Amino acid sequence: MAPVSFELPAARARAIWLRAQRLDTPAPFGAGPGAVGRAIEHLGYVQIDTINVIERCHHHILYSRIPGYRRADLEQAQSADKSVFEYWTHALAYVPTADYRQFVAAMDARRARPGPWISGVEEADYAALLRRIRDEGALSIRDIDEALVEKTHPWGSRKPSKRALRLGFFVGDLTVSKRTGMLKTYDLSRRHFGWARRPRPVAEAKYAEYLLRRALRSQGVVGLDSICYGDAAAKPAVRALIESRVKKKGLVPVHIAGQAKTQHWIEPAALDAPASPATATHILSPFDPLVIQRKRLHAFFGYEHRFEAYVPPEKRVLGYFALPVLVGDQVVAALDLKMDRQAGRLLIQKWTWIAARRPAWKTAIDEALHGFEGFQRG
Repeated sequence: MAPVSFELPAARARAIWLRAQRLDTPAPFGAGPGAVGRAIEHLGYVQIDTINVIERCHHHILYSRIPGYRRADLEQAQSADKSVFEYWTHALAYVPTADYRQFVAAMDARRARPGPWISGVEEADYAALLRRIRDEGALSIRDIDEALVEKTHPWGSRKPSKRALRLGFFVGDLTVSKRTGMLKTYDLSRRHFGWARRPRPVAEAKYAEYLLRRALRSQGVVGLDSICYGDAAAKPAVRALIESRVKKKGLVPVHIAGQAKTQHWIEPAALDAPASPATATHILSPFDPLVIQRKRLHAFFGYEHRFEAYVPPEKRVLGYFALPVLVGDQVVAALDLKMDRQAGRLLIQKWTWIAARRPAWKTAIDEALHGFEGFQRG
């Protein structure tokens, strides 16, 4: 007999998720470089993206949870403290270095079966690149002088060595030891982290435990899709783990009111814990962990975000780089913003009300925009 699924009011589900995302309280991780490490450790990952009409999303996501955030704090966490590193989750992201072992199996799989983005590198050329980094120290693509070729992809490079660097990154021989804007400097992973040998990969069951633990910590109420976002191959192992936890009373099946066909789970303590209504205002990145899983966002908040940077201008509804605005526990507006860096001004390209406009919301958003403009100036 299947366990009973308890109905969770949508407002309660939102409160639990906002609490798990630490968007319901000011400065939940403190300040300084240590706050960056704590935030990424709690969230599990922070996505990296190249679009910079406003500050890039990895800085934006951290600012949303660390009001005093400075870009140098992330640089110190990555390059000096080495508490975070870059790797692929559902996208390129900053990940806690403590979780490095969870990604070693993926690195080994890519070494055995290189995909199109990293295949085609001559073994001798790759070995020569690793020797150069070993002998001369960390380097970026700008440090490599070579004959240029035609790009095979709009996001590719005219330097053949770019593919070799990417191969080293994805198989774990190299890591990004420093990032200046979007320019990456690569070093040998063992040297950067000070390892005698690379950590061993975890078994499939341990990896499933990691995914579930990460989701419960950062989402509160979890579904199979949200746990395995970007990693569908892990679903069978995660599903088996969930079933075991439910039998042992470690997880409780729940569903959001009106959505009985979509199964979620929650830990008993989180289900019973009191949740205060969120009151803060956040201008969120479209790549924020609260926003990036579009179906989940719609299920919890009744809002379907449109990312329109790659949509033809005449078909855009919200704008090129619209940012959802969270007031309390509702997405009430979407703002298409652009930073005029020369003038030091934040420009509102388009303001779209998602909910019926309220004077109090407008006041709260204007105040948030003032702080957000200051963050953009750095």
